[in-house]
Amino acid sequence: MEQIISKEEFNELMKIEGEVKEEPLKTTLEFVLKEKGKEGLKKLEDTMAKLGYPIKYQEIRSRDLYPIGLMAITLLVIKRLFNFNEEKFREMGRFEAKISSLIIRVFMKFFVSLERMAKATPKMWKRHFTVGDLKTIELNKEKRYAILRLKNFRLHPLHCQALIGYFSSVVEMIVRSKATCEETKCPFRGDEYHEFLVKWQ
Repeated sequence: MEQIISKEEFNELMKIEGEVKEEPLKTTLEFVLKEKGKEGLKKLEDTMAKLGYPIKYQEIRSRDLYPIGLMAITLLVIKRLFNFNEEKFREMGRFEAKISSLIIRVFMKFFVSLERMAKATPKMWKRHFTVGDLKTIELNKEKRYAILRLKNFRLHPLHCQALIGYFSSVVEMIVRSKATCEETKCPFRGDEYHEFLVKWQ
């Protein structure tokens, strides 16, 4: 256990205030299942159980709430168990966007509109997390970029990478062309909030 995460790291991450709903946690485990198979998922589940917070993929139920620190710990354990780099976490985010039932429902409701998606952003965030405020602060269709600002949220730098992949994938599905995302501001680099610049072709 000490080789994966220290007691000090564990306790510090569990102090993070807020809760995460079931879907982000479940899609994270689904990514591990896709990448590492059933053996990899079991390895992750066994490690989390040894840490005192067992997470069973099959037991995650709709509308369940989990400590947000547990999400940070899960990401850190995944990185150390499987040696995932930043690009792999961005890939995780892209994967999660594509299989998210919430994204699919919003697409069906709003008919894949950038403007309507921008307006729906705060509500979409709140359906995943009990803390944090996400807003689209700028949308320029002519110059093909959008700026997203996430305030009052500080989880883990690995989650920032997953969000980069998530946001770029959502925009790609809307505009149906290649999109990139860059985190231009981040609390882990001393900024007051997260800010993401998404560009598309």
